[in-house]
Amino acid sequence: MPLSAPATREVIHTRQIECNGFRREDGLWDIEANLTDIKSYAVENNWRGTVAPGDPIHDLWVRLTLDDDLLITAIETASDTTPYKLCPTVAENFQALVGIRIAPGWNRAVKSRVGGTKGCTHIVELMSTVATVAFQTIFSLREKELMAGDKRPPMLDSCLAWDTSGPVVKAQYPTWYKGS
Repeated sequence: MPLSAPATREVIHTRQIECNGFRREDGLWDIEANLTDIKSYAVENNWRGTVAPGDPIHDLWVRLTLDDDLLITAIETASDTTPYKLCPTVAENFQALVGIRIAPGWNRAVKSRVGGTKGCTHIVELMSTVATVAFQTIFSLREKELMAGDKRPPMLDSCLAWDTSGPVVKAQYPTWYKGS
């Protein structure tokens, strides 16, 4: 069901996020995300001069390489377009995420390592989307293995659908069902 018809309006700001999950031939996984922010009007910028309507204020990239258990083995960030010259200098700081796992507490772990003045607000925000796409990419292909195993599937109790006392878990993961 789509949203209701809006009032007459004008677009001022557009943020686009595209995030893709890839299976690599070496058995690892790449999750790649791109974020762009675009204004519908000219923006004066001390570093870039006038940013024309439709030109990106931000054009940011992230690539995480993960193993089957969501352990980060490599990370790359790129800040192709930014409002300030120093923004791209935070790229190296994101190496602090190598060696940690996407798991409960992920957003907190990201913020503790690269939040605030150690990172870029927008790339840090993007990491939440990257984590979701990692789950959707890796565990959708590993679902049969998870269903047959004795290891608790990581998405259980992560939302209403995956409530361990609900009908989805009862049907798909009866071993982990806790309802009556």
